Amino acid sequence: MTTTAPPARNWFDQGGSAYARFRPGYPPALADFLAGAAPDRRLAVDAGCGNGQLTGVLAPAFERVVGIDPSADQIANAAPHDRIDYRCAPAEHMPLPDASASLVAAAQAAHWFDLPAFYREARRIARPGAILALVSYGVLRLDAALDERFQAFYRNEIGPYWPAQRKLVDTGYATLDFPFDEIAPPALAIRSEWTLPQLLGYLTTWSAVRSAREAGRDALLTAFAADLGKAWGDPEAPRPVCWPLNMRIGRL
Repeated sequence: MTTTAPPARNWFDQGGSAYARFRPGYPPALADFLAGAAPDRRLAVDAGCGNGQLTGVLAPAFERVVGIDPSADQIANAAPHDRIDYRCAPAEHMPLPDASASLVAAAQAAHWFDLPAFYREARRIARPGAILALVSYGVLRLDAALDERFQAFYRNEIGPYWPAQRKLVDTGYATLDFPFDEIAPPALAIRSEWTLPQLLGYLTTWSAVRSAREAGRDALLTAFAADLGKAWGDPEAPRPVCWPLNMRIGRL
């Protein structure tokens, strides 16, 4: 007797608007590094692009950028750009011709992919000498007055509600199979100044938060927001937030 495994959950299928508003953007220095490592600047492909956090940053550095995501809702919330073409498709079946891409990137997305299938597609669409970049950002850091409470929430309270794939992000994709000649990346980070509503809005985009709500654990989230609000002070006062960037860069 055979059984069919349930389809993998698309955590972000209906979250495009919040995702576009609250997810952090990538620094231009990341696009500059990737463009400099690529054999040319003709075409960059952003697989699992969501609503274009990395796609938009790549646009000034490449002649053309294609953003690919299986969620029509995510793509509908992407900002238009004259160099960007968004397409609704999975990373494992990218609608691009052979030997066309100078860069194939996946930002905060590779842990959702069927990696062997994605790697086959990346090799198929890659130009000679093209670059493959798997980018992720780690757990955000707040200033000293807030960070201890935030880290306890992330590790201990919301931690059990993260899908298993989150462990791959926490390790910076270090344990992912990556059968390519690797290139050492520079040390980069995402830095911003956020108000308390912006930070809490960002948390609503977490798959773990949605999972906790589905499990009836709204009280856990409310208690954390109350604690952070007391430590924050004026909720409209911006405070520094930082995410370290992690990368696996290889030559296809």
